[in-house]
Amino acid sequence: METGFIIEKSFIAKENERAHPDLERDYDVLGEQLERRGIAIEEITKKVQEFAVAVPSWGVGTGGTRFARFPGEGEPRNVFDKLVDCATIHQLTRATPRVALHIPWDKPENPLTLRQFANSLQIGFDAMNSNTFQDQPGQKLSYKFGSLTHTDRNVRKQAIAHNIECIEIGKQIGSRALSVWVGDGGNFPGQIDLRSNLERYLESVKEIYAALPGDWQLFIEYKLYEPAFYSTVINDWGTAHHVVEQLGPKASVLVDLGHHAPNVNIEMIVSKLLQFGRLGGFHFNDSKYGDDDLDAGSIKPFQLFLIFCELLQDSLRATRQTPPPSYMIDQSHNVTDPIESLMNTVEELRRAYAQALLVDRQGLLSDQEKNDAIMAMRKLKKAFVTEVSPILGTARHRSGGAIDPIRVYRESQYRKRKGVERPAVNTTNSGIV
Repeated sequence: METGFIIEKSFIAKENERAHPDLERDYDVLGEQLERRGIAIEEITKKVQEFAVAVPSWGVGTGGTRFARFPGEGEPRNVFDKLVDCATIHQLTRATPRVALHIPWDKPENPLTLRQFANSLQIGFDAMNSNTFQDQPGQKLSYKFGSLTHTDRNVRKQAIAHNIECIEIGKQIGSRALSVWVGDGGNFPGQIDLRSNLERYLESVKEIYAALPGDWQLFIEYKLYEPAFYSTVINDWGTAHHVVEQLGPKASVLVDLGHHAPNVNIEMIVSKLLQFGRLGGFHFNDSKYGDDDLDAGSIKPFQLFLIFCELLQDSLRATRQTPPPSYMIDQSHNVTDPIESLMNTVEELRRAYAQALLVDRQGLLSDQEKNDAIMAMRKLKKAFVTEVSPILGTARHRSGGAIDPIRVYRESQYRKRKGVERPAVNTTNSGIV
């Protein structure tokens, strides 16, 4: 497979050379500030360099709404084009070495060929994502009234078989996890029996769990509403936690930041799942009203920071029973260049992580023990308002990425060049999951 235009390393190096003097000065100034707080900037930078998150294969295409979709220039036409875009994000950010694949949107004809192509781009694969929330061309039975919870056993068997197929594809491309989200539920009171609905879900997902290889994880994702509006079978973290407890140690809960009611305390949910040893990972994004799938940190950056504070607190306590959480992005880009939005999200995730590393943990604990609410909050705010951009730029530069990824991306004219290579189409293999 041809990659087409790729940003040359020499071009990135040239752009970095222009930006590096200012970065060095800013880094030194920040280092002096942190030193007065007893923080070694080099230790923070090294940890930021190690932070990685998976990008979604569906995220590099332009999404849409219930009303319309507006195609963008140079959109990927197939899964190979998507991998090239994903590799470009990693090339510039040095923080996205893996791709979360969605099936059947990005189902490869030959999984081994796809894996070889990914290897040539120096990226790998993260969790597999199944799709039983919409009907596909040639599908025998419809999911209009449910998939894993459908009253018809034949429909449930079809949905189970699809998830097992995702596992088989994943085994061939090097994935080690399956993420399951279903929109099953009801739009009207009385439409479904709520208890039977959950019982059928458990029956189905147990068959999927039984098909997992020994070194795999199963992520159960919950969502308050949509496409079912009155009731959703896995509507909150408590129901998801009940499910994974029924399944076994290879199952855990996946938290999508947009799958909650407005103003829900997501950091508290994260804390509880960590305490229970059942936090599987995240779909990072941001939300104003519902499942908006906006760039992470664009609406609630303080919430994102607080989530990372909980994640770091758990690692310090070393109480987690499950493997480290799997970090993935799940966004739909309707008015922005998808590559730019994904790089923007990576920046904000690393920013929140770096800021959380700056929290005076001992001082915070002391304030908490004394029930000093104001001083405890000030400890958090002091870390949150610290401008850590010099750390982020230095981490990227030292790892071979771009000091300013979006600027380098635009200067390279990547999107324009891809527009020449990829004729415009008005279809999509992207969505809100």
